[in-house]
Amino acid sequence: MGKIKKPEIKKPDLKEVNKKVGKGASEFREFIMKGDVVDLAVGVIVGGAFGKIVTSLVNDILMPLIGIVIGGIDFTNLSINIVDAKVMYGSFIQQVIDFLIISLCIFLFVKIVSKFTKKHKKEEVVEEPKKSDEVLLLEEIRDLLKDKK
Repeated sequence: MGKIKKPEIKKPDLKEVNKKVGKGASEFREFIMKGDVVDLAVGVIVGGAFGKIVTSLVNDILMPLIGIVIGGIDFTNLSINIVDAKVMYGSFIQQVIDFLIISLCIFLFVKIVSKFTKKHKKEEVVEEPKKSDEVLLLEEIRDLLKDKK
């Protein structure tokens, strides 16, 4: 029997690996630091916190009031038994109401913010830069030449 040759494992060139990793890392850093990505991350975090606030508003304030108006019915416990399955349609109703209220709150929040930013933009009146005396003189000469023709 002959000897089995071990496969030769080529060691990677560390300089080449560092170049590839460095290039990928710099591209990733550029992607992450773009304003859009950072804004999106902030929006997701703030949106999650806002969602928790609205969920608390719905569950702790609005739903008990709605329950009083409709006679104390708790939507989350509404269900139908079909053979061995329990269909929790009350939970679905609760989620739909949550969605509608969250959507309404976000809509109102966006409207308020857009009104604020419009007012802020109106306050920032952009003044046209003043023309130099030379430019005014050249425009005057141009106008006089047009009148002569």
